[in-house]
Amino acid sequence: MRLTIVNLICLMLLLVGPGTSAAADAFVGVVKTIEGGAVITRDGETIAVGTGMEIQRADLVRTDRNGFVGLVFSDDTRISMGPSTELTVDDYLFEPVEKKLSFVLRLIRGTVSFLSGQIAKLSPESVQLVMPAATIGVRGTHVLIKVD
Repeated sequence: MRLTIVNLICLMLLLVGPGTSAAADAFVGVVKTIEGGAVITRDGETIAVGTGMEIQRADLVRTDRNGFVGLVFSDDTRISMGPSTELTVDDYLFEPVEKKLSFVLRLIRGTVSFLSGQIAKLSPESVQLVMPAATIGVRGTHVLIKVD
């Protein structure tokens, strides 16, 4: 049985298509700056943080006691992490044309400066900063938070 080129291309799209689109959907931001040490835990694997590294949903970002990390998300939200800080991107969805917007960030410990981006401007109720003792709804602002 011979496969024509069209059949072969269709077969390749079926096999490759879903995997590549899922990977593209996972991207939510990028590491803009780093000083000292930091790691990302993703799917049980720990990766050293580097400038330009992509941030994905469900990533746990952790700085060491001398570490500082600057993150920029696709909606232009900016997060600066101080030393000994841990946070996760619990949810992130930025599809403004479809009005699908969500940003949930969980601060486990440490210090974070948060400067809201387009999601907070378009849908303020869609942005939440979750901490061990409270949840903050962000309505388009710049906040500094410390969790011991």
